[in-house]
Amino acid sequence: MFLAKIDKRRYKLKITDIRIHVLKSALAEPFAFSQGWVRSRSATLVEVLTDAGLIGWGEAFAQGLEPPEIAAAAIEHALKPLLLGADPLDTEVLWHRMYHATRDYGRKGSVVAAISAVDVALWDIAGKAYAVPIYQLLGGAFRSRVEPYATGFYRIHGQGEAARLAEEAIRHHESGFRLMKVKLGYGVDDDIACMRAIGRAIEGRDITLMIDTNHAYGRAAALHLGRALADYKLRWYEEPVVPEDLRGYGEMRDKLSMPIAGGENEHTLYGFRELFAAGAVDVAQPDLGSCGGISAARHIVALAQAHGVAVNPHVWGSAVAQAASLQLIAALPLPHHSLFAQEPVFEYDRSSHPFRQQLITRPIEQHGGWVTIPSGHGLGIEVDRAVLERYRV
Repeated sequence: MFLAKIDKRRYKLKITDIRIHVLKSALAEPFAFSQGWVRSRSATLVEVLTDAGLIGWGEAFAQGLEPPEIAAAAIEHALKPLLLGADPLDTEVLWHRMYHATRDYGRKGSVVAAISAVDVALWDIAGKAYAVPIYQLLGGAFRSRVEPYATGFYRIHGQGEAARLAEEAIRHHESGFRLMKVKLGYGVDDDIACMRAIGRAIEGRDITLMIDTNHAYGRAAALHLGRALADYKLRWYEEPVVPEDLRGYGEMRDKLSMPIAGGENEHTLYGFRELFAAGAVDVAQPDLGSCGGISAARHIVALAQAHGVAVNPHVWGSAVAQAASLQLIAALPLPHHSLFAQEPVFEYDRSSHPFRQQLITRPIEQHGGWVTIPSGHGLGIEVDRAVLERYRV
C-alpha cells in the first residue's frame, strides 16, 4: 500500500517534524577508560517524521564523556530549521545543506555528530520508503553476517587489576567471542602487566587481541607499549596517540609491526582525507554517530579504498548506532582482495548499557560467534518506546 502511495507522489516525501530524545542511566558500578570515569550511560537519539507516516531513527555519538545535550541542542536549533519541509530521500543534498550551514562553527565534534544522527535517520526512512535494507541502497551486501569482537577490560579501581582482566578474557571466550579489544592507557607498566596476565590466561585458546589506549600517550610511551607487545600478534593498536598528531600516527606505522587503527575522533571526508594523506592508519574507524552519518561514511569508504586502507566502523552507542554500523559493514568492499582476505569485524561493547540491549524489540546479539546483519527495511530495527520513555531525561 505504501509503495503505491509514494509512486503516486513520484517518490516525494516531506519531513514534518524532528524529535530529539536525550537518554541517561546511572551506572550501578562506574568504570574507567583512559580519559576518565564513566558514571552513567547516555544517548542522543533523533526521530525524523514524514507526511507519509514513515519514521527514521538516528543517533549522535556521545563521544567519551560528552554530555548528550550538546548534540541535541545543535539538532534543535541549527539543523531542524533547515530540514522541515524537505524531502528526506534527498540524503546527499541534505547532508551538504547541513554541513555548509554549520561549517563556520562546526566541521568536527558535536555539530557533526548532530548531522550524523539526522543523516542516519534519513537513510532509515529511505530504506523503508523503497522497502529495502540500507545496505541495498549502498550497493548491496558483501556479507550477511560479521564476526563480533568483545570490547571491554575497563577498570573499576584503576591500576593493579591484571588478575581480574585475565578472568574477563576467559569469560568473553566462553561467551562465544574469539576476538577481544583490551582497553589500555593506565600507565605503560600497568598496561604491560595486564597484557601479560591476559596472555597467560588465554594461552592455547583461539583468541586474537586488539588494544586501545584512547590516545593516552605521547609518541615515546606509545612506541614503548607497542614494542613491548610486538609478540602478541595484535589485530590492531588503536588510537596510540592523540588524533591531532598525524605525524605521530605515521611514526607508529613506521616503527611498529602491528597495524595501526584510528578515526573514531575524526570527522567527514575532509578529516579523513588528511588522515589518509598522512599515511596515518592501516585501519580507519569512522563512527557513524560522529563522522557525518552514512552519507559521510560513503565518502570516507571511497577515500579509504583509493588509499588501500581498511575500514572498520567504531561503535560505542545504543542499539540504533549498532544497527547503522552493521548496515555499513554489510556494504564494505575489501581493500585487499584475495581468496582468504581479512573481513571487517563488528565492535560489540560488553560494558553495562541499557540502551543497547533494551532499546529495540529484537536486540542485536551474537550467536555461535557471529552477528547476523538485519535484513529488514532501513536499519532493520524497531524501537521500544516504553524503554525510550523510561530513560528520557
